[in-house]
Amino acid sequence: MIPFQFNVDIITELEKTLPSFKLIVPSFIINELSGLKKNKKAKIRVNAELAIKITKSPMITIKNISLKNNESVDNGLLRVSKVLATNDKKLKEKARKKGISIVYLRQRKYLAIDGYI
Repeated sequence: MIPFQFNVDIITELEKTLPSFKLIVPSFIINELSGLKKNKKAKIRVNAELAIKITKSPMITIKNISLKNNESVDNGLLRVSKVLATNDKKLKEKARKKGISIVYLRQRKYLAIDGYI
């Protein structure tokens, strides 16, 4: 939900940083966003709704991937990702330990890459 927190067009930034990128969103992320649309905080609800709209972009492919039994969303992402776009500090640390490259927002305005693409 970075695009709404920091007013950054993540798709355009990805095109600049990784011109031949293919953005894939696991279906369990869509499920998580759908759950966030029911959050008590209006800002979270609105951001989740906007994030779901972004996933309908022609630049994004939604892949039907389910979480395993008792698997957290973070662990699901670590299981299926070769490159992970996140600003979550704990998730970035776990991804580094697993050798997963990370794309993240730096200085609230541009994308940086940690690892090999």
